[in-house]
Amino acid sequence: MNKKTAHILWFKDVNKNDIPLVGGKGANLGEMVRAGIPVPDGFVVTAKAYFDFINSTSLKKKIMTELSGLDVDNSDKLMKASENIKTAILQADMPKDLIEEIKDFYMELCGENDKYVAVRSSATAEDLPEASFAGQQESFLNIKGWKSVARHVQKCWASLFTARAIFYRQENKFSHLKVGIAVPVQLMCQSDTSGIMFTVNPVTNNRDEISVEGAYGLGQPVVSGEVTPDQYTVDKKSWKILSKSIVSQDWQLTMDGNTPISTKYKKKQKLTDKQIIDLAKIGAMIEEHYGKPQDIEYGIEKGRILIVQSRPVTTLEQKVQNVVVDEGKGSKVILDGLAASPGVFAGKVQIIKSPKEIGKVKEGDILVADMTNPDYVPAMKRAGAIVTDLGGRTSHAAIVSRELGVPAVVGTLNATKMLSNGEVVTVDGASGKIYEGDITKVVSEVKKSDVDLSKIKTATKIYVNLAEPELAEEMASRNTDGVGLLRAEFIIANIGTHPKKFIKDGKKKEFINKLAEGLEKFADAFNPRPVVYRFTDFKTNEYKGLKGGAEFETEEPNPMIGYRGVSRYIKDSDVFEMELEAIKIVRNKKGLKNLWVMMPFVRTVEELREVKKIVSAAGLRRSGTFKFWMMVEIPSNVILLDDFIDEGIDGVSIGTNDLTMLTLGVDRDNEKVADIYSEMNPAVLASLEKIVRTCEKRDITCSVCGQAPSVFPELVEMMVEWGMTSVSISPDVIEKTRSIVYEAEKKVLSKGGKRKKSKKK
Repeated sequence: MNKKTAHILWFKDVNKNDIPLVGGKGANLGEMVRAGIPVPDGFVVTAKAYFDFINSTSLKKKIMTELSGLDVDNSDKLMKASENIKTAILQADMPKDLIEEIKDFYMELCGENDKYVAVRSSATAEDLPEASFAGQQESFLNIKGWKSVARHVQKCWASLFTARAIFYRQENKFSHLKVGIAVPVQLMCQSDTSGIMFTVNPVTNNRDEISVEGAYGLGQPVVSGEVTPDQYTVDKKSWKILSKSIVSQDWQLTMDGNTPISTKYKKKQKLTDKQIIDLAKIGAMIEEHYGKPQDIEYGIEKGRILIVQSRPVTTLEQKVQNVVVDEGKGSKVILDGLAASPGVFAGKVQIIKSPKEIGKVKEGDILVADMTNPDYVPAMKRAGAIVTDLGGRTSHAAIVSRELGVPAVVGTLNATKMLSNGEVVTVDGASGKIYEGDITKVVSEVKKSDVDLSKIKTATKIYVNLAEPELAEEMASRNTDGVGLLRAEFIIANIGTHPKKFIKDGKKKEFINKLAEGLEKFADAFNPRPVVYRFTDFKTNEYKGLKGGAEFETEEPNPMIGYRGVSRYIKDSDVFEMELEAIKIVRNKKGLKNLWVMMPFVRTVEELREVKKIVSAAGLRRSGTFKFWMMVEIPSNVILLDDFIDEGIDGVSIGTNDLTMLTLGVDRDNEKVADIYSEMNPAVLASLEKIVRTCEKRDITCSVCGQAPSVFPELVEMMVEWGMTSVSISPDVIEKTRSIVYEAEKKVLSKGGKRKKSKKK
């Protein structure tokens, strides 16, 4: 199965690496299923299906026409463009073969009888680490029957062009035509209780606490802010409930719609203490799996906890403010609510009753509403603070306020009635209190808990792992020192055809030029910072999935340790030589000398010697501007590292994933043995230390590619002390890893270490 060309995939067949194909939501659902998290089953209609639909019609031209030169701040024009595009998408015919495929998958999911499902949107720019963009696209609950599912898939496609979604993309500089949308179809969780939890306290950023919200019924009213849920805080270490805030709930959403709650249950605690603790433990497990705090939606159906969705928390870094409440000014509290986004702000109240009134909010006003939704965002960006009647700390108002760095208080119950337009109040987003008048004061010095991660530099270089040329410019604007791992496979996968088919068809130049174009984008964006290109390391099963691949690839019983890496270049150099030609075009014709190379999966010293001959014969030789690296990911690399260095290399990059698996003899994707897999295993640590110290002794670059350094801060400290010169990580953890390295370097120095700024790259 070639995932990249599939129109529908089961959850079990996708993972966190498939965001471009199934979106953040779809990838997270698949990742959790594979990790053993209790998730209702389902499938994803992929972004490939959406793009094929758009490209097979006149819709692409229609979208470009409507959005060309559009002023998104003009609400009327924005709404008109949105409606025109959505109507065009809904009126277009869905391909018949896709309808049949949806039917087949739905019937297999449901069995003999139709079942209710949720049809959710999963945009490829939604639920990403950089911005959650919560609620941009539509989701539909309680959909039954394959015809209805197909119809709602098309509605999800159309929702990619809601006014709010267009606005978000324009503001965040995402291309409208390059952002796709996938549609997860998931068995409904008919929740008795439901809610949201954060695996970090979303207000205080305390990572030792888990915040759980709970309410009766389905979870949609909690997410939208229509229902104010109970709030529970749990300590991660002791698993004790630290606090409870029980809220009266008058109604709940059920299969029958909005239904009243009997007086007997209105004011009761919505979750039992056991359910709260059980939820918190599942949340901690999900956080551990992803290696970062999570925002999780859950439901409890007949006593069984089910996880509906999980996304990274995107709001941990807050703006440092120098405005505080001046208690000496006679602080009169006029309203209490839930602390949702820290900070203090004083200004004039502007009450908004619907999105149609957002134009009333001027720069620096305090936006007061019953609740907010994505249509309020333009006004929220202008507001100095935000106050709502309804909602919890994970409502739309809370999440967006934290992303914007705007103080917010939610769940006040009656702010829209108690406050008046034009009234001056002070909002304290950290305490949940709203004071009469302006009682703020400016403090001369603000103690910063953290350094500005967008500007700090470290002796240890922080590189980024990249694959998509479209991301090059954006990533180059971040606080990175270059690209430590540019994966060839993704560029070639985007080309879509097996390289040998180009050779067979007499189109070598076409392949070379396409590869060179992709490489040029990276090298140009990061110039003069280095871009380290890792030559193709397709396994036979991966190569086979490319167009024409079946003709050139054989079946292997174990592709992971089969015909891959440098072995291919030596035994059949045709493809490798085309890669070398592309490198030469970028370096020599385009003048981008910051493009370096790295050899993957080098089994023996003899292999390294032979492949260097091929590189040299192509006219590429080591120099001050052309560095030749080797991946260290096989135990033989560790054991004979000095011998590999003697052959002449400028640096190594440790592939922690393969090295850990091959050292321990463990397939990390095999659930029966995956628990053994750990970069912190003593055998792996011994290998890592030997690699780093040997490179330090031999005065060559030692980098690490993979996320182990961002998952295990203690490992970073050890590797910094050993002499690691750089680390290359995925874009979502750039700032986090920079912070870890910064603190690790400080600790090394405080212990009397000799860490100095390395001259090596």
